[in-house]
Amino acid sequence: MTRRARAMLCALLLALPACVRAPSPLTPDRVGSVGLPHRGTLSRAASLPGVGAGFARLRKDERSYGTAGLVGAIERAAAVVARERPGSVLVVGDLSLPHGGRIVPHLSHRTGRDADLLLYVSTPDGAMLTSPGFVHFGPDGLAWDPRGQRFLRFDVEREWILIKTLVEDDDARVQWIFLNHALEPMLIDWARAKGEPPETIRRAEEVLLEPHPGGVHDDHTHVRVACSEEEVREGCEPNGPDRAWFAKGEPRPEPPSTEELVHDVSEPLADLAERGL
Repeated sequence: MTRRARAMLCALLLALPACVRAPSPLTPDRVGSVGLPHRGTLSRAASLPGVGAGFARLRKDERSYGTAGLVGAIERAAAVVARERPGSVLVVGDLSLPHGGRIVPHLSHRTGRDADLLLYVSTPDGAMLTSPGFVHFGPDGLAWDPRGQRFLRFDVEREWILIKTLVEDDDARVQWIFLNHALEPMLIDWARAKGEPPETIRRAEEVLLEPHPGGVHDDHTHVRVACSEEEVREGCEPNGPDRAWFAKGEPRPEPPSTEELVHDVSEPLADLAERGL
């Protein structure tokens, strides 16, 4: 092998950890949600409309892209809440950029599997309101809205309907719902008092979490969906628990070994060297 070919091989081998997490000539089969939520890209994305049945995006920007599974799950869940509590509007924050990648100020949201959903709110005496934006709720379930100069109440009833719909949705594959540790018990206590199915409550308790690091999540929920079996084959990297209720597809393919990756890269370079290129 010539010096030039050896140099090319070394450069390619050094780049392999990044290459396998993004579409490239070396990994042309990587499409869709590629890589990890905190390090990856997105292609063939679906866009959440600015307004839909029971939801509205907080901002008019490009941060509205995600996998078809995530976008569909948000649309279905918002529609259920609006049907059961007419007039409800789920305010949706950031998903991902059209092609994924870094999105300030988030640590994740890079592969179309994450979405910020603002909390449902009401007046202190229970009248439904649409969230005015990111307002921080305390352990008493109250938040001060500086723009409206008023107190707001965490609408546990509507928030539970949303959570319930997401965890019961077979196609959503919800892996996590990040939420403040003081607000979670309000939802679970409400569900138990209403006599909700024990399996639904168990699922909610499994996915609800306040992440560290990652913020207190007292002004929104952060929903993350898991890779489907098809998405894994196309480049999505699983990085969380495979919930027991997820539909099981075909066994996941084993990732290529280092030796196989080296062979795939070095074989064409050796051919170039033999031809004196």
